[in-house]
This record gives sequence, structure tokens and C-alpha cells, in this order.
Amino acid sequence: MVKDYLTAKNLPFTEKLIDQDELIKAEMMRLSDGYLGVPFTLVEKDNGESKKIVGFDQKLFDDTINTNEHQ
Repeated sequence: MVKDYLTAKNLPFTEKLIDQDELIKAEMMRLSDGYLGVPFTLVEKDNGESKKIVGFDQKLFDDTINTNEHQ
């Protein structure tokens, strides 16, 4: 659902598969404060801030993207 959402919004993303790469898994553990559930999304804003989103919460994605667009 996250990929479909980002594609529909024409937003670039990089999919990383934690079950296929131990380095990616370690990176996710570091970024997510130890959370290994998927999906885990790190939204990097133009102003340098980042937002961590666990699971797919469309309202949270919409709020994060809209905040990003107005900065």
C-alpha cells in the first residue's frame, strides 16, 4: 500500500528489503529504534528533517507530505 500511495503521488522512493540484506536490516534497526516490522518509512523533508512512519497510515502520510510541500 505504501508503494502504491507514493507512486500515485508521484513521489520518489527507494524500497529496501530487510529479509534479503543484513546491512539493510541493521540500517532499519538503527533508524527505527529497533523496530523490524514492515512497512517502515523514513520521509526525508526538504528542510533536512525526517519523519518515521510505521505501517501505512494514510492520514499521517498526507499530513507529512502536505507539511513538506508548504515548507
